Amino acid sequence: MKTASVNEIKKELQTLPPSSLMALCLRLAKFKADNKELLTYLLFEENDLPAYVAAIKAEIDEAFSEINREKSHLAKKKLRKIIRITNKYIRYVGNKETEAELLLYICQQMKDAAMVSHKNTVILNIYMQLLKKSVKAIDTLHEDLQYEYIRMVNTLDVDI
Repeated sequence: MKTASVNEIKKELQTLPPSSLMALCLRLAKFKADNKELLTYLLFEENDLPAYVAAIKAEIDEAFSEINREKSHLAKKKLRKIIRITNKYIRYVGNKETEAELLLYICQQMKDAAMVSHKNTVILNIYMQLLKKSVKAIDTLHEDLQYEYIRMVNTLDVDI
């Protein structure tokens, strides 16, 4: 079965009455948890982005408090889970500024937790990849915003 393109879906949705659109959205929400989370964001949280970002940061803080730092492989797994969940939230928002802010926040948490060292190259590589990804997002922002975020990146640079 061939999947329709986004343009084809858009054209078809424009022809549907509002009640049918609502039924489709509800059916999508029942089908998969990610669809339900995206709809929740779009309906209830999109209008208050700072509160949404603060909630994500609180979730990141809670996840960092649960990391077992004595066993590096467990710490690595938990760290990758944090990044995977944060990337999902970043996809929902679709904003490069929010992406840079959240990725830099994770880097800051890693540095504050003293997880970044040459002793554990896997975690160091994860940290460096996050910094690269955040710099890539920062490059797409307005120059005034870039200055603030680049300053944050410079404070996070590895000085091990």
